Amino acid sequence: MIRRIGVAVAAVVGLLTAMAAAPAEAAPPLPVPYDFFAGAQDEIAHPGGSLPGSNDWRCTPSAAHPNPVVLVHGTGGNRQTNWATMVPALHNAGYCVFALTYGALPDTSWPVNALGGFIDMRTSAGQLKRFVARVLAATGAQKVDVVGHSEGTLMPDYWVKYLGGASQVDDYVSLAPYWKGQDSSGCNSALAFMTSLGVGDAWPYPECNQEQYGSEFMNRINAGGGPYAPGVTYTNVMTRHDGIVEPYTDGDVPGRRTTNIVLQDTCAADRSDHLSIVSSPRSVAVVLGALDPAHHRRVPCVPVAPALGGLVG
Repeated sequence: MIRRIGVAVAAVVGLLTAMAAAPAEAAPPLPVPYDFFAGAQDEIAHPGGSLPGSNDWRCTPSAAHPNPVVLVHGTGGNRQTNWATMVPALHNAGYCVFALTYGALPDTSWPVNALGGFIDMRTSAGQLKRFVARVLAATGAQKVDVVGHSEGTLMPDYWVKYLGGASQVDDYVSLAPYWKGQDSSGCNSALAFMTSLGVGDAWPYPECNQEQYGSEFMNRINAGGGPYAPGVTYTNVMTRHDGIVEPYTDGDVPGRRTTNIVLQDTCAADRSDHLSIVSSPRSVAVVLGALDPAHHRRVPCVPVAPALGGLVG
């Protein structure tokens, strides 16, 4: 009996050893929805969660892509709603992808507390600093690449220039940036919307007014002759049909180690706006090329729709 048990145990051990030695099948690529609002669907299905392919704290960066990518959403977005397209596209390309929700209104309940980017951008920059520190500690990486949208292009620069982030960032890719500022009179309509949700008294005007041309915050961002920090490579991606950043050229600031891209310069069929600029195959190709310029990626000229999604038809 003991001998038979020993034989059985040896057989099981041998089987497990063989299974462990066998090469694991590669996980299938994640589906990439070219639809900005696919992220909102994920938030509704999994409140407070993370998109598949993001925030895997066991992810080890590869030699080909040693920098984890940190995605920084825009005003009113979060780590799910903003990145339904970019997260799986970057994950499938072999990157460790991380996304945070920053700047949520305190003392609110879902769905309002799921929306980020509303508080003082200096405070949000501190939240980003702590998140990046966690990413670097978990992955063992020395630097991250940042991909931001809208406010997520502006707020991180405060961390980069004033909170020690410059030494931790390699590539900084901005989708719909506004380095020169914006007309913050739109805060009045935003306040009316928040009031309709019952949280008007909590609306943090400082965030909106910080974007105003010539504000103290914008002056700080542009101190020293411009928004850019030495040692960081910047790529600004703009669309003539933005509709929110008006004029779209508020993001077109030349500088050393800086590339400015207007999507329509290479494809008139691209009618992406402030939302669909983050959910089109063209933007995905531009971002991947900016993060890995040594491996050229063709940016396809395909029709891109405003507002509702990335592709027409």
